[in-house]
Amino acid sequence: MKNFSDAEFSPEVIALMTRALESSVATLPDPVSTSHINVIAESILRTANDGEREVTALQRVALLELALAPRD
Repeated sequence: MKNFSDAEFSPEVIALMTRALESSVATLPDPVSTSHINVIAESILRTANDGEREVTALQRVALLELALAPRD
């Protein structure tokens, strides 16, 4: 996973990112792999760090990136 140690998020943004992550993972068929969760989480962190604050947009970008990610 990319290093996001320089990123800073307010508690409100962290709550939005958490909702986006939970919503994204909930759409995936079982079993959900750790690598899928990592791709989604990294996407949400990156997109939020770029300034996006809408949960649906964070989720949409994350799921698109997951769909385009190389398969394990």
